[in-house]
Amino acid sequence: MGEMVQFFQSDLNAYQAEPTGDPAGAVIVIQEIWGLVEHITDVTDRFAAEGYLAVAPDLLGHVDLTPYDGQELHSLMSSPDEKARLDAQPRLRRMTEPARTPEFAKWAIQGLREVVGSLLERPGVDGRVAVVGFCFGGTYAWSLALHEPRLLAAVPFYGRFPEGADPADIRCPVLAFYGEQDHDISDGVPRLAERLTAAGVDFTAQVYDGVGHAFFNDTARSRYNATAATDAWKRTLEFIRSSFAR
Repeated sequence: MGEMVQFFQSDLNAYQAEPTGDPAGAVIVIQEIWGLVEHITDVTDRFAAEGYLAVAPDLLGHVDLTPYDGQELHSLMSSPDEKARLDAQPRLRRMTEPARTPEFAKWAIQGLREVVGSLLERPGVDGRVAVVGFCFGGTYAWSLALHEPRLLAAVPFYGRFPEGADPADIRCPVLAFYGEQDHDISDGVPRLAERLTAAGVDFTAQVYDGVGHAFFNDTARSRYNATAATDAWKRTLEFIRSSFAR
């Protein structure tokens, strides 16, 4: 079990899980649009169990989306009842709209960079910091890689590459995961790969056939795919380990 910590400069709270013994490095876990819900704290704990100092910044808490509200919204939007999903959409838009502004994005990147700096000061981290993000957090994993040259690895899960960003600003290797049926995002992967390769980025895209968006989230039973999630977790650990060893 982890604990809540605060990064005072950016007024950012985060869930932090410590490994047993000296850390093998640090991993930043960036949440989906639901906020700091149980799934995200569980993933953070899983990284700590693998030997990493793991931190999940509560970005959505900055716009007052509590874990309770996020969990409730997630449950409603995952409901098999179409009416329940439709009725929840206006509330979801209202509560997450503040997180879709340029002002929020600027604050979030600054806060995430502060987290990187703080982790680099921790004993045993030795310059080894990676970021992993999911959906909304996948996009911010891309954004942090674009703005933070101290990162050694970035792993966005089904996140959009930020519009207008220059791939040449990325200094670390990137492993990105997609569901083939998540066409709104996955259809653009070949072109994105071309852009990243042309910019000299060490980029690997893993697209899983027959699965869609949020396949890694085991609390979303209608979306979760155990086979893809298990493979993605294994690949993520291998990628971070090899990136830290370079």
